Amino acid sequence: MTTVPSRSSTPVAVGRHSTYRTGMDIPTAPSPSPAGTAEHMRRRRLERLLRRLPARGEQAMRWLLQPGRAGLRLVLGCLLAVGGVFSFLPVLGLWMLPLGLILLAEDVPFFRRLSARMLEWIERRHPNWMAPETGPPHSS
Repeated sequence: MTTVPSRSSTPVAVGRHSTYRTGMDIPTAPSPSPAGTAEHMRRRRLERLLRRLPARGEQAMRWLLQPGRAGLRLVLGCLLAVGGVFSFLPVLGLWMLPLGLILLAEDVPFFRRLSARMLEWIERRHPNWMAPETGPPHSS
């Protein structure tokens, strides 16, 4: 059995570039409660989706998802969600809404449930949007 990744900001080689471990690292053993299992699945799906982003986008999202950036996540999440609602205007787009929900979900339990449903829908309807599952990252 593998160990739970640390919450430090140490570089780790993952996929095509090095990344940083964040507070959103996935524990290897989900808790026995249904809520714990749902949270584990949400984080696993989010991790797979992040691995599909371009290198700079993935790096920016991982930076934002680190534990000490809650205030910035709340501000950016709200701005992106509002921008997604007004996607009919030029420059703004519907892509902003799910990104805002993902950022808000790290700190607001209500949005955590919404993002879990959204990520489940993406996995069901568009499985090619998710990176293939791999084992946990190995640190040297």
